[in-house]
Amino acid sequence: MGIRSVCFLGGVAAHGWLRWVLIFLAVVLPYVSVVFANGGRERVLDLPDQNRGPDPRVLDSAPTDRPSR
Repeated sequence: MGIRSVCFLGGVAAHGWLRWVLIFLAVVLPYVSVVFANGGRERVLDLPDQNRGPDPRVLDSAPTDRPSR
């Protein structure tokens, strides 16, 4: 945010093409920083050929030792 503030203040003080470049950077930098900060947090799924046993999140079926009616 500090770099963005400097770009914005520089854009107000500068003239010509430099003004528009600094204002453009002040607008684009927050988006780029958010995308960069959130990058690499994708969840890696196991490949189908990696069999590691049953999924522990799956509930077991109902007990079968009850007498049927």
